[in-house]
Amino acid sequence: MIENALPGPHGPLASVLAVRRGKGDRGSGGLEHREALIYTLGKAAELEHLIMLQYLFAAFSLKQTVAEGLTAETLPVVQGWRKTLLSIGGQEMLHMALAQNLLTAVGAAPRLARPNFPMPAYSYPAGVRIELVPFSEAALRHFAFLERPEGMDVEDAEGFAAIAEAVALPHDPQDGIVPQLQEFDTIGQLYRSVQAGLEHLAERLGPERLFIGPPDAQATEEHFRWEELVAVTDLASAVQAIDTIVEQGEGARGEWRDAHFGRLLGILDEYLALKHADPSFDPVRPVVAANVRPQATGIVVPLITDPGTTRAMDLLNVAYEVMLQLLSRYFAHTDETPEQLAVLADVSVALMYGAIKPLGSVVTTLPIGPDMPGVTAGPGFELFYSVDYLLPHREAAWVLMEERLRDAAAFAVRCGELCTPALMEPLAKVSRVLEKSADKLLAAS
Repeated sequence: MIENALPGPHGPLASVLAVRRGKGDRGSGGLEHREALIYTLGKAAELEHLIMLQYLFAAFSLKQTVAEGLTAETLPVVQGWRKTLLSIGGQEMLHMALAQNLLTAVGAAPRLARPNFPMPAYSYPAGVRIELVPFSEAALRHFAFLERPEGMDVEDAEGFAAIAEAVALPHDPQDGIVPQLQEFDTIGQLYRSVQAGLEHLAERLGPERLFIGPPDAQATEEHFRWEELVAVTDLASAVQAIDTIVEQGEGARGEWRDAHFGRLLGILDEYLALKHADPSFDPVRPVVAANVRPQATGIVVPLITDPGTTRAMDLLNVAYEVMLQLLSRYFAHTDETPEQLAVLADVSVALMYGAIKPLGSVVTTLPIGPDMPGVTAGPGFELFYSVDYLLPHREAAWVLMEERLRDAAAFAVRCGELCTPALMEPLAKVSRVLEKSADKLLAAS
């Protein structure tokens, strides 16, 4: 349910959202020093990463053919939903790149690590819950809840509102040097606090002292083909980057219908209409997020026991891992040439669309194992390291990434031979993408 709420900002960051600078209010968004800003930007980059995966998972969970039970009438509608979710996921990748630009601009390293799924309830503030869930009414309402505009009250999906109690230790916000995540209700609120912190620090330190990162380390449209991907070199360009993230998610003030929020509500309206006309309508594969190996944290997660599914999921995880290595190398490069940077960007995008996307469609058709009959595997996007994915030495990094891609290409061929015949061609295509990507790295290194 959506209702008009108070016209102005409200909630935990109301004063920040208004960016007031009155007496006794420095308008810093709680970000009084650079380290607090870097910490919060790192958390913002994590969230963009996690939200991107959330949308990909929901898109992968949708059925894609009449053979799966869709009709000739519902097939194009469901295909449209999948296209929209993948498009929103692509924009979240843009947002993640803009967050990296902001980090680089203030002198920090890129942040591409994140918590593994499922995450403890205390990972982020109570109002922000990220989970890998298949397409459903509850999922759509939850996505819209995360993207909701300022000044609107949106009820979260039932079930997401219940969270474990977690209370932070008290602290004195006026006397701190150790950073901690500020409370926020929406993604937009988080970024407005970042903007307030940037404005405060630019005033306190001076713009030339705040924006100390190398301009040539910024990702731009030249390499990633997003015209909104601006280089962040000063306060104006930082605000432009933040505006892009906020407005694509929740829309400019009062103009939310074409933003993520409005597009998600459009899908929800169509889905509810089809369910009302035919209660048996089911556009979703029987997907559950599952891992190949247990969580190091001890959190219980469904484990894949089917040998073929295990191989296919590990292939997806490796392609995802190498993509993170490529992006880390791009954002924290040392002496790469402009041509080499273009190759890093091209190969990372090729892995997203030529390997991760098709593998996501494959694994969601495969069984988890005999312990969970009738249930298929949803990608858990497992990370094997708890630190970031930067390979620091250029020559060694390029060799390692090329080597990993060739290993993955050979593994894809073996996986296709061991899986059902219907999967041989999709996996062979993935293998060719991986091999071609390795060739590009070799030629440019």
